[in-house]
Amino acid sequence: MSQATRILAGLAIGLLLGIFTARAAFAPQAIAIADPIGGLWLDALRMTIVPLIVALLINGITASAEAARSGRLAGRAVILFMVVLWTGAILSAFLTPLLLQLFPIPGGAAGEMKAALSASADKVGEIPTFGQFVRSFVPTNPIAAAANDQILPLLVFTTVFAFAMTRLPEEPRRHLALFFRAVADAMLVIINWVLWLAPIGVFALAYVVGAKAGASAFGFLLHYILIVSAVGCVIWFAAWPLAMFGGRFGFLAFTRAVGPAHAVAISTQSSLASLPAMLRGAEKLGVPVAASGVTLPLAVALFRATGPAMNLAVAIYVAHWFGIALSPMQMAAGVAVAATTTLGSISLPGSISFISAIGPICIAMGVPLEPLVLLLAVETLPDIVRTTGNVAMDVATTSSVARRTGFDETEPQTEQDRLLREGDASLRHPGLDPGSMNTAPGN
Repeated sequence: MSQATRILAGLAIGLLLGIFTARAAFAPQAIAIADPIGGLWLDALRMTIVPLIVALLINGITASAEAARSGRLAGRAVILFMVVLWTGAILSAFLTPLLLQLFPIPGGAAGEMKAALSASADKVGEIPTFGQFVRSFVPTNPIAAAANDQILPLLVFTTVFAFAMTRLPEEPRRHLALFFRAVADAMLVIINWVLWLAPIGVFALAYVVGAKAGASAFGFLLHYILIVSAVGCVIWFAAWPLAMFGGRFGFLAFTRAVGPAHAVAISTQSSLASLPAMLRGAEKLGVPVAASGVTLPLAVALFRATGPAMNLAVAIYVAHWFGIALSPMQMAAGVAVAATTTLGSISLPGSISFISAIGPICIAMGVPLEPLVLLLAVETLPDIVRTTGNVAMDVATTSSVARRTGFDETEPQTEQDRLLREGDASLRHPGLDPGSMNTAPGN
């Protein structure tokens, strides 16, 4: 049984057991035992957030800077990645509240679920004034900012530190990069240990929610999945206009090219596992290996197109759930943290990176973290949208950058290539057998 399946099973069993035993005489004692167990497990995850995001962000920025210096193609790819990430985060800041207004949480589920997690309601941060928000950008003491979970100023310092690293001589820069890479790897080991116990922690918190909120918990979780997935679908579908206008490929040609990579993404929820299929898809679009071999691995390492939009959507959803009216400063902080921390995201299934990616956004916006434990258990379904959207955007940005940089003009263009770009279904890229479109993904 996979890790995601075990976590989902813990959620389902905990909810059902809580619902069916809510009126039992032992229910209050069971809740009193389960609640601290779930809280302890969440605290174990929270202790890894600050060192992990600092190490991953430094690794991501230094890798981006190295890539940008390595050539015009990689530099333009990094710029396009940044534009897409920030655009997605800003779009989510407007789209998610709109979706929640058009499709509100059903019935009294929000109140019942909030009551079930009432312990977290007291941990909502204060809303800063505009002056406080601006002053908070630069930390007077980075160590104190880390200790007090002041994520935005910590990220500002980390970003400045990472860019300063890129100006050091090669040897000290390499030693520092290895150090922070080792820190990130060690944190991931700890996270894997904690997630090994995830079914217990999720079961404990799900039992409390099931006993207090009842069957409305299932409808609430389904509503959450649909709202967050809808935000991700907008970013996913935006890959087609980017490929059509940026890369000048036909709609059908791009759809057929990314089809096998989508199949791998759906089955693995991993952009890294989808890389071979993405390389083949780029080849079908006529993108030379000289271009795709640079930009696609760079995209898998640094670029999660759906990350800022969907991560921010989760934080906004939790705020709406708890009745928190987010100020423009809080929303701006969420956008900045969502777009920045994705540079240090991990190309692994969402059950591993969920808390580490969304936790900093919630902390920066003053949104409670405790609800993330329940949402983690159903992350498998939104994670499919995350990964397929990332895969489509990876190929779209690669084709666009290659086109604008002139890589696709280094080889003679035949009539067959022209018709392929226009989406003629009867043609295949030279060198591929006629049945290659139907081969197993990744082969």
